Amino acid sequence: MVYAFLILVFFQSCNKEKQIPEAIAAIPVHLKIERFDQRFAQATPDSIPKLINRFPYLFPKQYDAAFWQDKIKDTLQKTLNREVEKEFPDFESERDDLETLFKHIEYYYPKTPLPTVVTVTSDVDYRNSVILADTLLIVALDTYLGSEHKFYGGIQRYLTQNFKKEQIDVDVASAFAEKILGSRPQGRRFLDEMIFQGKRLYLMQHLLSLKDPSAVMGYTEEQWQWAREHEVNIWTYFVDRELLFSTDSELLNRFINPAPFSKFHMEFDTDSPPRLGRYIGWQIVQGYAENNEVTLQELMTLSTDEIFNNAKFKPRK
Repeated sequence: MVYAFLILVFFQSCNKEKQIPEAIAAIPVHLKIERFDQRFAQATPDSIPKLINRFPYLFPKQYDAAFWQDKIKDTLQKTLNREVEKEFPDFESERDDLETLFKHIEYYYPKTPLPTVVTVTSDVDYRNSVILADTLLIVALDTYLGSEHKFYGGIQRYLTQNFKKEQIDVDVASAFAEKILGSRPQGRRFLDEMIFQGKRLYLMQHLLSLKDPSAVMGYTEEQWQWAREHEVNIWTYFVDRELLFSTDSELLNRFINPAPFSKFHMEFDTDSPPRLGRYIGWQIVQGYAENNEVTLQELMTLSTDEIFNNAKFKPRK
């Protein structure tokens, strides 16, 4: 039985390596992981000052040591600690995923420093699940306990569907893409936002070569298939209603920002996946890359109009 298990692990490992270009797989990456969440869970009132000295960036100065000494005794914090330990008794699978991600980052952006990974709990601050600085990557493990976890009962389903450990490297790739592209496009047109988000997803796709496109997009498989099957209809809707060059900010809420579904103001709206403007933007950027000689790094610097005018984009039928 053990022998069969080892063979399975071996072939899974080999298959993983085969999907990564040899030049990327050969890059040596070994991440330093600091399990601050475990240290805090095991802390005593006497050890809190040492933790503050060791991790000063995790202890806001407006709170004194007494605040944290009280927090480690808090019933909710103790429950949080137990649930995180249950889901993440170790961090080895996540380490593998992150090291694979940073191999890709090193390949495409070789001057990027390798950060130290610090795992924390955050009172389920899902808007800051990962924070990526130059030499530091903070991961809030209590935001990745599984989409059905009891802690997330008051949070809308369209958000919690990605509160799972498999999403950690996707969120880190997204944070890295933001460092490359910035947080907002320069133009105010709907098309500017579409292409900006499309570039971000195209970059993430290259950094996460082992992930399915649906995971990169943050979709379920059903949501991904809906987008693929209705690509022509989505594109026709955008074109016929002259939305591409509109500066109506409401279009962002309808087709770009996180939401339960996209808003065409049609009967089928609730069947549609959210963020379809991002999806179409990704397909346009993909079209440009396929029809023009351009490196990944160069593509990230191109303007909306350059990409749109030369993508030769045709929606999938």
